[in-house]
Amino acid sequence: MKLLKLATEWAKAEVFSTRFFIVIGIVFLIASIGFWQLGKTDLAKAYIIPTLVAGLLLMTIGLGLFYTNKSRVKQFEKEYNNDVPAFYQSEIDRSESTLKEYKVVFKVIPILIILAALLLIFTNSPTWRAISITTIAMLIIILIVDGTAHARIEDYHKELKMMDIEIKQ
Repeated sequence: MKLLKLATEWAKAEVFSTRFFIVIGIVFLIASIGFWQLGKTDLAKAYIIPTLVAGLLLMTIGLGLFYTNKSRVKQFEKEYNNDVPAFYQSEIDRSESTLKEYKVVFKVIPILIILAALLLIFTNSPTWRAISITTIAMLIIILIVDGTAHARIEDYHKELKMMDIEIKQ
């Protein structure tokens, strides 16, 4: 039962965390509307599309993760009651695979931020400046939220590994 509680608590924390993508996506959408309605300069007008796209991307990420993790909470109890060792092994495998994915994320996103910063430095066009700044802001938000999610899944994986002895008995 401790395993089920641990898995459920982890999934609920993920559901809470993904709400930040949704909220920040909404903020980007509001910013896009603000630039559209109030933007007078070329640079302000150039932010309309990039902030709209970033907002939609963050909302899509957030909603996708939200519903995936929300349904996972409901499935945990069924899977746990059907076969505890299989449920344990599937959680170990899933957490290991997620940790491997985060290694890629934490290498690729900083490279993308650097590329966007270089684009910002070497272009004078308001459109490309707006795209660069919006991209950097969105990627930093993804790094922050994913950083906390990475720490959570790392702790979850460690706790699962410590339960190995209890499950096998």
